[in-house]
Amino acid sequence: MRACIRGFALLWPRMGILKLQQEIHCDVPTFWRQFFDRELSRRLFLEGLGFHAYETLSQEETDAEIRRTVAVEPKLSMPGPLAKMFGSSFRYTEEGVFDKAAGVFRWKLVPGSLAGKVRVDATLRAAPLGPSRLMRHVEFVIEAQVFMVGGLIEDTFRKQLTEGWTRSAEIQNEWLRSAAG
Repeated sequence: MRACIRGFALLWPRMGILKLQQEIHCDVPTFWRQFFDRELSRRLFLEGLGFHAYETLSQEETDAEIRRTVAVEPKLSMPGPLAKMFGSSFRYTEEGVFDKAAGVFRWKLVPGSLAGKVRVDATLRAAPLGPSRLMRHVEFVIEAQVFMVGGLIEDTFRKQLTEGWTRSAEIQNEWLRSAAG
């Protein structure tokens, strides 16, 4: 949708959906066990993905669910205007719940800057492909309601999330091969 104010055309914020699929070489129980392993997650983000910081703030498990909150500071490549808006060290908190019966992890990413204007919600599922293979399905809803740069923020988040999740699948498969070999 476009609006014209005093001769300037403005693009209203648009909501984007990003869907990713990656094959992971393990069974579904192993996938979820590794996904919620605090030390393995820390290694993935810090060593594998090169994040500046990663910390599990809380992780609580019941018979029905796992609730997890992590704080991270990724290495990002942002266009100049966004780097100024988000500052020199972009941080976010990830707050999520894994429904054990449904096999679905839902979370929201809460940025340290512009938290009320940027929304990232996500869903993760693992579908078996065979005895030691699965397809990881990740879906993100990305919305930035920031005057004039909302689309740029959404595009940047889409790019960074695609690169990070693709690389994390490669790393996880490398680690699984090493453990099996």
